[in-house]
Amino acid sequence: MTATCVKDVSAAAFITAYAAHLKRSGKLEIPVWVDLVKTSCAKELPPQDPDWFYTRAAALARQVYMSREPLGLAHLRKHFGGQQRHGRRPNHARKAAGGCIRKPLQALEKLGIVKVGPNGGRVITPAGRRELDLISAQA
Repeated sequence: MTATCVKDVSAAAFITAYAAHLKRSGKLEIPVWVDLVKTSCAKELPPQDPDWFYTRAAALARQVYMSREPLGLAHLRKHFGGQQRHGRRPNHARKAAGGCIRKPLQALEKLGIVKVGPNGGRVITPAGRRELDLISAQA
């Protein structure tokens, strides 16, 4: 019997399962500004989901897990960014807000899921890999 890892589960199923796990555990520190902030300058409104911080933390944990090399904040901002609409004019790519990436990563660091790599960037810890694989087996 083969073990299930994060790569074997669809992204949406894993992210919702891990976000629910983070919310149930109650260990993730949530900043006070999460209900006021937009996640990108390209967005018109803040997220409609009140638990978006857990979802973002789960998505970031998955991205760091899937990467072969340390992921920096600039790469993650580009990945979670989007297109800013200008009406009739062409869209332009915009990065995600740095604080909406940095704070969940710091919260995951305090939980021991990710750590800062030797040359910068974030890498998954062995304990984080075990936890994410356990959640993916349940998802």
